Amino acid sequence: MKPLKLILLPFLKVKKVSDDQIIITQKFIDGVFEYQKYWSGSIVVLLENDNFYNNNLDHILININDLPFEIKIIDLNFLKDCPELQENSIFLISTGFRQNQISKICKQHKIPCIYITEYSLKTRIQIINTTTKNPILRLRRYAWEVSQELKQRKAIAIADGVQCNGVPTYQSYHKINPNPLLYFDTRIAEYMIISSDNLMAKTSECLQKKNLRLIFSGRLIKIKGADHLISVAEHLKQLGVEFEMFICGDGELKETMEKQIIKKGLSDCVKMLGVLEFKTELVPFIQNNIDLFICCHRQGDPSCTYLETMSCGVPIIGYDNEAFVGVVNQSQAGWLVKMNRPDLLAEKIAELNQNRELIMAESYKSLEFAKQHTFEKTFQRRINHIQEIAANKTILC
Repeated sequence: MKPLKLILLPFLKVKKVSDDQIIITQKFIDGVFEYQKYWSGSIVVLLENDNFYNNNLDHILININDLPFEIKIIDLNFLKDCPELQENSIFLISTGFRQNQISKICKQHKIPCIYITEYSLKTRIQIINTTTKNPILRLRRYAWEVSQELKQRKAIAIADGVQCNGVPTYQSYHKINPNPLLYFDTRIAEYMIISSDNLMAKTSECLQKKNLRLIFSGRLIKIKGADHLISVAEHLKQLGVEFEMFICGDGELKETMEKQIIKKGLSDCVKMLGVLEFKTELVPFIQNNIDLFICCHRQGDPSCTYLETMSCGVPIIGYDNEAFVGVVNQSQAGWLVKMNRPDLLAEKIAELNQNRELIMAESYKSLEFAKQHTFEKTFQRRINHIQEIAANKTILC
């Protein structure tokens, strides 16, 4: 039997520059290359065009003709005419309002399909709360999200499988689909994990009671809680903690944060480093220079930040959003504090500063969990899951 063609249909949109060139995120392209390592058949990526940039930090310009897999720019309104629905294919679909109808279409064509989930209804509501000030508009968006959730649950229920990125959506959907899979997103390949010698050197330095080294990396926007970092630093100063805080990333809050650092007299201990290249700059910097990651995320999206930080042997202290709660429960590593309480974050950091053996212990526990969920291992589990569903579907047919 001819190998199945894997059809990837992400919620991600791209900016079409020409017939041959698109702007897309590096992380997504890396992911497709990883699928290709394990998938025996061909791969086709179906994407919709978007004329507007989003605030992702890793955009790249690529020539689609140079890729070893096929990328097609399509209009989902005409998906029924897609030739892949007539072929020996299996669809892997990200959830989203424009994707809710796809499992029904696949079922009509007797094509197996699997959904990928990331944002729970609770998380989507939290994002609305953070980004929408107008109360009437907020209520409309609440209603829209609830309506979409009902449609999404129907779509997932008739799909052949669901792959849940993070604990929140796994808890929401694993009982309504016959083949659920839980996984944790990460870009860390096995060769990138911190070595035992480096971790020993770093934790030994931490125990020497030098300045506690803190970091935040990511988009500098409200839903990531970047606006709370300066407040955490202020509280730490008031508590007499000697520390260095490094803030890596870019976003709409950057200029405001830079002004606050100067205004509040924090320039000696808070440094904004901008966007560091992930593999060659950010990961080595965290592995060699950081004791603790501060996570002020106001919503429970399954950020790859969690596993990527843990793979550097750096434990995380953060708000108790549902995604981080899931990571802490699964790994038994890290510390949770109440949402939107930068003062509590600072108090817990001050406590850990006086008990650095706890930081060291959690560093090793964090690393052990990350080792179980490397980029390669995660993709192998996901591909195995797809192949099992495809095989079962073939037997049933």
